Amino acid sequence: LVNRISMIEDSFLSKMLFLNCKKFSFLLLPLLSLNIYQITIANEITELRMPGAEPVMNDSYLCTAIEIDSAVEHYIVGYKPFATMQKAHHMLLFGCSLPGSDEVIWDCGDMTSAGPNFQRAPVCIGQPSILYGWGRDAPDFYLPEGVGFKVGGNTGIQYLVLQVHYKKKLGPDYSGISIESTVGLLAKRASTLLMVTGGKLPPKKRETFETACIVDEDIEIHPFAFRAHTHRHGEKVSGWVVRENQYGQDIWELIGERNPLLPQMFESVNKNITIRQGDVVAARCVLNNKENKEFTVGNTANNEMCNYYLMYWVLGDRILRQERQYMLFTWAAGILLEQRSRVEQYPKNMTTINTSKFNSLM
Repeated sequence: LVNRISMIEDSFLSKMLFLNCKKFSFLLLPLLSLNIYQITIANEITELRMPGAEPVMNDSYLCTAIEIDSAVEHYIVGYKPFATMQKAHHMLLFGCSLPGSDEVIWDCGDMTSAGPNFQRAPVCIGQPSILYGWGRDAPDFYLPEGVGFKVGGNTGIQYLVLQVHYKKKLGPDYSGISIESTVGLLAKRASTLLMVTGGKLPPKKRETFETACIVDEDIEIHPFAFRAHTHRHGEKVSGWVVRENQYGQDIWELIGERNPLLPQMFESVNKNITIRQGDVVAARCVLNNKENKEFTVGNTANNEMCNYYLMYWVLGDRILRQERQYMLFTWAAGILLEQRSRVEQYPKNMTTINTSKFNSLM
């Protein structure tokens, strides 16, 4: 998968057995009366870790990158994190056409500074693709069988960039991810939709933050995993698909919801869902501020966040053009005027979240 990082491969004995079997099977090809066994090539494992990063400022966002083999397309099928929440607040893995910097480690925080020791640059030159996210000691994650993130080759993703958010100063750190991939062709291509909000969380209040987007492309997407992310005031993050039935009525179907203060893993969607053109994808965070000060949405530990990541697969190569949806605060305030009624008609019995604040907005 990677030019600059060596891959963990099979043992020498396994290689020899494979080569011997391969040669042997070719010798037997003319002998039609004999059985020939298919030999499967093992998946490749690549480690992408921080090379001894030493953050000197609180809330530093640091990035490092590796180049992908541009000659061959790979499908990423699994992730194994090497990190603890005592060191890393969270990690994100991006696919880029070019990294934001040629430095081994650079400052890639949008609204924070990692100090003078690091060059300041974006995550990517161009639009980044979200491939994975980790937080709060989340476990390993593997995509469903036959599904993978397509990278390398002619995909436009030629680099993998690891971003680590450090809450405080730290000695040399080697947090990172083990990435499992295959060169075998997969019929289902994965991608990630990120839904985020802005807003303010008043003191001594429980508040609702909402975002939604309308699928305006002629495409079918199939959600298979989701991830919830807030900071310390989060209580529940939920996502739905809203679609019209044959009678013109909107039906709200829960994709998945999770307490964001649990390990921030990608959790499997436990049912088959198809999202089509004209459907609305909606997400909501419930945040409870028991402190005497206001919090705004932002990147630091002194801010709050409301993020809902939705992994989905498509048949073939075509994925959504827009992979990030931002809304200021509420569905009613941000969504297109002609679609407001669809998200305002929220069914009160569709979630276990306390909806008292939401209902007061109706």
